[in-house]
Formats: sequence, C-alpha cells, structure tokens
Amino acid sequence: MKKSAVLVALGALAQETRLDIFRYLVEIGSAGTSAGQIGERFGLPLPTLSFHLKTLQHAGLVQRIRQSRSLIYSADFAAINAVLGYLTENCCAGHPEACLASSREEAEASGNHPA
Repeated sequence: MKKSAVLVALGALAQETRLDIFRYLVEIGSAGTSAGQIGERFGLPLPTLSFHLKTLQHAGLVQRIRQSRSLIYSADFAAINAVLGYLTENCCAGHPEACLASSREEAEASGNHPA
C-alpha cells in the first residue's frame, strides 16, 4: 500500500463521527447496512451522513452497493488490513510476531483484551 493511500485512510478516520461509523460497520460485518440505519444509529441528518460516508468511501475504507432502492455500506476489511499491514510491516525489527506477543501480554496485564 502506498503511503499516500494510508494517509488518506488515516485522515478519514481522524474524525470522531467517521471513526464511529467505521467501527459500527466493522461490528456489523461484511453484510453491511443501509445508509438510513447508519443515520438513525448516529442521529445524523442525511447531508451530514452522506458527507461522512463519501469521505470513508473515497479513502477506500467503505464499500457501497445498491440493493433495490437502498444503498448498503460495509467496511472494506481488505483495505483496513492493508493500512494496518503498512503501519506494522517493520514492527519489532522485522519480527512482527514478537510485537503481537508483547501487545497480548500488556493487554492481559492491564485486564484488557487485544482488539
């Protein structure tokens, strides 16, 4: 993944509402949900929702398909995995498994579970 694409993706997620929407879509999974349901969930007027969804879509983090008269949005898991891969590709001096083990140990010690 190119650095410019990573910057666009991170920029799109660097806003509270868009981050919330993206996390909601990740939670729902690949089936996705309609724009109307997203708007209801977050109490967003249509123009505001449309702006945020377009930003996420432009960043390549969200996919949109038409089902009948509805637009269905879903998280693009391949894209977010590519962003995460870019961020961690040289993790722990070329031994990413060491970083993963370290983050699990820290999470267990703090009582949290790794994401």
